[in-house]
Formats: sequence, C-alpha cells, structure tokens
Amino acid sequence: MSSIYEPGFQGHIGRTYRDSTPWWPEPPAGLGGPNIVMIVLDDLGFSHFGAFGSTLRSPNVDRLAANGLRYTSFHTTALCSPTRAALLTGRNHHSVGMRGVSNWSTGFPHMRGGISTRAATLAELLRHQGYATFATGKWHLAPMEETSAAGPHHNWPLQKGFDKFYGFLQGETDQFFPELTRDNTHIDPPAGPDDGYHVSEDIVDQSIAYINDLVSVRPDRPFFHYLAFGAMHAPHQAPQSYLDRWKGHFDEGYEVFRDRWFARQVELGIIPADTTLAPLNPGVPRWTDLTDNQRAFSCRLQEAFAAMLEHTDDQIGRLVTYLTDRGLIDDTVVLVMSDNGASREGGPFGVMDEFSFFNGMWEDVDDIVANRLDDIGTPHSHSNYPWGWAQAGNSPLRWYKQNTYGGGVRDPLIVHWPAGIDATVAGQIRHQFCHAVDITPTLLEITGTPAPATFNGVEQLPMHGRSIVPTFTDAAAPAPRRVQYFEQMGHRGIWADGWKATTYHEAGQPFESDQWGLFHLDEDFSECHDLAAEHPEKLQELIELWWIEAGDKGVLPLDDRTIELFGGAPRPGTVHARPNYVYVPPLSHIPSDASPSLGARAWTVTADVTVADGDQGVLYARGSHNVGHSFFVKDGVLHFDYNALGTHTRASAPVSLGAGRHSITARFDREGKAGSIVIGVDGTDLASAPVPKIIRMLGSTGTDIGRDALSPVVDDYDGTFPFTGTIHSVTFDIRSKRDAADIAAIAATEMARE
Repeated sequence: MSSIYEPGFQGHIGRTYRDSTPWWPEPPAGLGGPNIVMIVLDDLGFSHFGAFGSTLRSPNVDRLAANGLRYTSFHTTALCSPTRAALLTGRNHHSVGMRGVSNWSTGFPHMRGGISTRAATLAELLRHQGYATFATGKWHLAPMEETSAAGPHHNWPLQKGFDKFYGFLQGETDQFFPELTRDNTHIDPPAGPDDGYHVSEDIVDQSIAYINDLVSVRPDRPFFHYLAFGAMHAPHQAPQSYLDRWKGHFDEGYEVFRDRWFARQVELGIIPADTTLAPLNPGVPRWTDLTDNQRAFSCRLQEAFAAMLEHTDDQIGRLVTYLTDRGLIDDTVVLVMSDNGASREGGPFGVMDEFSFFNGMWEDVDDIVANRLDDIGTPHSHSNYPWGWAQAGNSPLRWYKQNTYGGGVRDPLIVHWPAGIDATVAGQIRHQFCHAVDITPTLLEITGTPAPATFNGVEQLPMHGRSIVPTFTDAAAPAPRRVQYFEQMGHRGIWADGWKATTYHEAGQPFESDQWGLFHLDEDFSECHDLAAEHPEKLQELIELWWIEAGDKGVLPLDDRTIELFGGAPRPGTVHARPNYVYVPPLSHIPSDASPSLGARAWTVTADVTVADGDQGVLYARGSHNVGHSFFVKDGVLHFDYNALGTHTRASAPVSLGAGRHSITARFDREGKAGSIVIGVDGTDLASAPVPKIIRMLGSTGTDIGRDALSPVVDDYDGTFPFTGTIHSVTFDIRSKRDAADIAAIAATEMARE
C-alpha cells in the first residue's frame, strides 16, 4: 500500500508497522558540496581595491586576490538593483523585471521592481539542493512601497529563497542608524554610535553567527551566504579611528592620485601597458581651478570614503578569519565584487549632505570648512565625494555608475577557492569578458545544481549567462559568451567578440539622435579611441545586433524617464493610493518610501492622545539629524521642528494638557517655495512659524510614531524619547499635490538612492 499523503513514497504500508516497510527519501544532492560566500560592495569603482591599482587600504581583499583570481573584464548593469537581480538569477535584468532600481514600477514587464517568478534565484535553487541560505546587508530587490511591515512580502529575501535575512531593504542606509530588518520583521539597531555601533560590523557579526550555528549542528550541510554591504554607497561613514588615520592623505588632489593609480594598474598587469588614461569627464574641474576651501572639502570627502573602505575590508577580514579558523575556507568559494562603477551623485564639488543638492539648497563650502569639516564621515553627515574622486576610482575608464561606458559597467571581481583553483594559478589575472549573469551559472556548475525548466510550477526563463569555471584553470579559455548588451536609462551598449558600441543618452532627447561610439576593447581597454568613422560597417552591425538582443531579452520599450515616474497618480493597491494615513501604535518603523508623502505638500498631522499630568515625548518623527520632522512635547511645551538640512524652523507653545483625551495638531501650509507651520490643541491654534524654504525630500529615513527611533531629528532629547501618555492614533491628511519642480527634485533623489 502506498500513501496518498506522500506521493512517491517507496516503502510499504500495512496495517501495523510489523507488516510495513519504512522508506526515507535520498538526502539532497548538495550535501558535501562547497560553500559559497558572495560579497557585493556598492558603488566601488574599478580601481578602488589595492589589488586593482589604488593606494587605498584593502589588505584582506587583496589577500583573497593574491590567493585567487582577479577578473579585469567583469561587467555589470551600471546600477545596483539590476546587477543584483542578474547576479542572483543568471538572467538579464530587463528579462526579470528589474530594468532600473526597485523603487520604480512603470507598468511594463521589464520594470516591476521585483524579480519575476520565472527566474528562480540562486538561493531558491541551492536551497532545493540542500544548501542553507543566508543573506545579510542590502537587499533593494523589492518595490520600496512594499517594504513596510504590511508588505506584501513576496519580494523580500525569505520569500526569494533565503532561510535567514538581517540587513536593510532600501538602496542606502545610515551606517550608524540603519533601518534594520530581521527576516520579515523590522527591528531597532542593537546599539548606537556612542556604543561603537556600525552596520557593517553588525551584519558581519550576524553572518558569522548564522554560519556558526549551521556548521556546529549540521557540518555536513553546505551554505550559500550573500553578504551585501551598504559600503561604498553614500553616506560615507566610518568609526572615528578610521577617519583619523586618513587625514591629510589626499591633499595632492584627484588628478595626482588618478595618475598614480593608473601607473599601478599597468605595473600590476590589471590593464595593458598601452592603455590610454581617459581624459577628465565633462564637468570635472581641474584641481588647480578649485578654491582652497573646495580642495579642503574635497579631500575630507575622499578621506571618509577611504576610511569606510578600510573599515569594510576589515569586516571582510573578520569573516575570512572565522572561515579559516573553522577549517572552512579551503572549500568555500568566496567571490568579491562591486555592483556598478563609482558614484556620480556627489556632483562636481562633492556634498556634505546629498539631500541639499536634491532640495536645491546649495551648500556653502566656506561655511562647512569653517564649522563642519570634522563632521564628515561621522553620524552627523550624509556625504558623497565629487566627480573627480569618482573618476579616479574608475581609473582608467570613462564616465560613472548609471552609464554604459566602462566607468559604469566594468567592475572588479575576485574569486577565491583553494579547493577548486590550483595553487599554481593562484594570484593570476583573467581578462576574459564576463558579466553578472555568468555568476549564477558558474555557481550552479560548481555545486552540481540543475537549472530546471520549471520551478514551483512556473516555467522558467532560459539562463542567459554561462559558466566561467573553465577560466579557473586556463588563462586562455575563451570568454563564456560572444554577445552581451547593456542598457540603463536610455544609455545603450553592446559587446561582441571584443568590440563594443556604446552611447551616452541625454534624457528627453530622441533615441534616434544618440551618437554611437565604436571601440575595439581587445586593443582599447579604456574606450578612448572611437573607431566609428573608420569602421562604419562594424558599427552598424553592432547597432543592429543591439536591437536584436533588445527584442530577445525584453529591453523594450526604451525608457529614459525619471521625473514622470514620480509625478503620476498613485497606483491602486499600493500604500500611497489614498490622501490620508491613520496609524495606531505600537507600530513598527515605517520605511521612507512607504511613509506619507509629505515633502513639498500641504498637510495636517493629528495626534489623538490621552495624557496624565507631566506626560511628554515624541508624537511623530520623520527623517534624521540632517533632514526631517519632530513633533513632540517636552517640559510642558509643544514643539514642531522642521529640520531643513540642519536649519531648524520651530513652532513652539506652552501647553497645559489636563488629564484626559486631547487632539494635538500640526499643519503645514505651502505658499510657493515657502510655507508655515501651525500647531494647536483641541481645535485651537497656539503658535506658528514661517518656513522660508520647503523640503521636497525628507531624507532616506522613514517614520516613527510615539518615538524618534533612529538618528534624532533634534538635539532636545536623548535616545528615542518615547511618548509617556497613550497615543490612540496619528493621522496624516495630505491637502495638495506636488508641482513639476518638486517632482524633478524627487526623481533626482530617487536616482541617487539606488
């Protein structure tokens, strides 16, 4: 007798166990396979690791390179969400619904903000093979409006194949005050910067704990660990001891360091000796043309970046040391890579707080140098370095992240696997063209994991990538594929058999007017010698091939919109499909993209409370030390603080809240580019304050009800300052729409937060 409850049961079921035969399924095929640790850094340029040419400190990564393989022609999609989707599925990003960052959902199949069920992730496939699967750090593969506690959760890490997750769901986070999620639950950080907390240390602590729990109890079970740092994405923040050791290091300027790093790349064999160093990108000022204060500001911003990289490298070193001490390192495939080129979001001069640029509130560099230079890299900054330092980090390449030139899509890749990479080739360099889509097929081959035609009942897309395993032993092995297209926000490119055609697209201009350049990458590493005029037939061949690939991989329709993506009416079925929000505490922290859209709008917030004599605390807080709101009662005074990048506008009034129930309100009224705050109790206005310049974007930190959970918006209170009375509800009513200028600023912000 078989069992209707377990199809496939191969034993025999009689009336009792005495006349029955037990049967157990075979253990998963993956038991005994190699472990995998995939380490992804964010916005790290081609030359930033010491092993790829820079003089920055990355000794732990460099040791992995010295005992593994370095790939100098590894390519990505030029943005983070699309690259991560390609890395984890083996398919091109348009094909799986991640054309751009997961903040977008355009109504077309290539931009849904989550990975299609037609592309099972590497974690899903390996878990089916018997692997334990863990993810720590940045996710950014779920639509941001779905990242509140209300979900839906189907695009969160656990629903995409990971057994455990600890990290943040957004594209960026404050490194000292992160918006953390454990599995499917938002949590508070375990400590603060005064306690020595930094999120990179925290996620590595969790990584080690996950692995240690597994190998202690089930040493026969291999693991796949996806470790995605927030570094090196802005804000560039590091512990003070790291910041201190870089002071004064970059005073010679980015042109000197770019030349120095370029020379090291030639010396190391990372680039051919005849490579041309790309000229300064358009808009990059000469170092000698900057004022003394601009140079001081620029140097300090780069110091923060260098400190953050060194700190991140030390965390990678801690993980590698653990794997070594536990005897795991030899049969663990460790991959280290970046998701795109160095960031362009700091502009030509750099920013103390990137939200100043997005809000059109231009920073006074002279004032920063005089009063705030030492804040850079600390919990009191949200900085990003200027274009000149970004281009140095992309040496010898042109352009940056977001672009389909090398500076956007050519990134470092290191593969370390003592059991699978012979010691005789360890430390060698591989120059074969490969792409993010080739990583999953490589790891499936290493682990013996099939790529099924259907998964969970869903027909699967074919794998677009191919394994690079042959290159582990053969420096002359051919590239795994002959063609790879690129597209990002209208920028386009295609590589085929050593040739590359690419465009730089101006948003809003006809795609037909784009000028294509032609480069023979086998002889022109940095894409500096345009051969379009000499080989028009080759260029036309590649352009036609691009259109073929675009049709085949789901790239169309071409879409260069940014402003329009944020200006339409909210979609039904999303968190913003209404003009009012009613929150009843206790409530989890609400991420920024799921919070009420208050920036640049008229709105009213109403707190329905019951108090006793002396009750006080935060009613509502949004944002952080750099930008946001705090609505609170302290020492018998009601306050609403409108924090505009450190410039505080405050409406305050003494209140005598008798014991009982009260309605406490704050109202923002907009008048053009300015506005006013009015606060009141029980229908009576008590105080008002003019707001000289409105904030369009309230930062990347979300909303708290009844406390200020992360980076405090104001200095009036220590810690979270929870409200001691009872909050029955806090209601937000949005009373106006954004204008075109507001939408443009919001679009720019969202682009930089990926």
